[in-house]
Amino acid sequence: MNDLVGQYFDTAVDHLQRIRTEEAHAIERAAELLAEAVAENRRIFSFGAGHSSLPAQDVVYRAGGLVVFNLLNVPGMTGVNVMPAPLGSALERVSGLATATLDLTPATAGDLLFVISLSGRQVMPVELAMHARSRGLHVVAVTSLAYPGQVSSQHPSGSYLKDHCDVVLDSKIAVGDHELSHPGVETGFGSVSTLVTSALMQAVVASAVGKLADRGITPPLFRSGNVDGGTDWNAKLMAEHADRIYYAF
Repeated sequence: MNDLVGQYFDTAVDHLQRIRTEEAHAIERAAELLAEAVAENRRIFSFGAGHSSLPAQDVVYRAGGLVVFNLLNVPGMTGVNVMPAPLGSALERVSGLATATLDLTPATAGDLLFVISLSGRQVMPVELAMHARSRGLHVVAVTSLAYPGQVSSQHPSGSYLKDHCDVVLDSKIAVGDHELSHPGVETGFGSVSTLVTSALMQAVVASAVGKLADRGITPPLFRSGNVDGGTDWNAKLMAEHADRIYYAF
């Protein structure tokens, strides 16, 4: 195996092991909020901007996932889906866009929002978390606590995402979001942030599913559409929970 390939996989595995151990308590706290939201028929949303939207999307409308998980789809923020691509980064610094999007959903006090931002420094995730909490939503942040103190906040308050949440899941990604180096390369490379953040989100879902089942509540979970009967199963669940699903018409 190429040495850099081995280094990458070793780093990724080590990082996953670290968050498994060090974030266990926070994962359980977030899972409890998620389980309660499902059990109490609350609305559930996830948000991330740019590449941070990938873990947010990973828990929405997928096999083994909760039917009632919705993506807060802020225009221009879903992955790298605008042209030119740097426009997405510029939009993350625009005040009011994410909060207006949240206000146009049926979200209300007691609902749950996951906000994913690696640095937690940009205007949009900070403002969104602040606004959601002011409206009475519970907010779970997925961010790296390595950034505050090493990089400046871009929000006028000087605060970070971590300062406006009920639970913080620390991805522990180092500032710069790279794990590898090479003598002939001028900058670092080999990011593990997406897989680590996705693992955190999936761990929260897994724990919440177990908590619901332990309480005698059947978790509304999708089946794969690529197995016999999966599509019919999914259609039935989506009809049953239509009042809390906003990714279908």
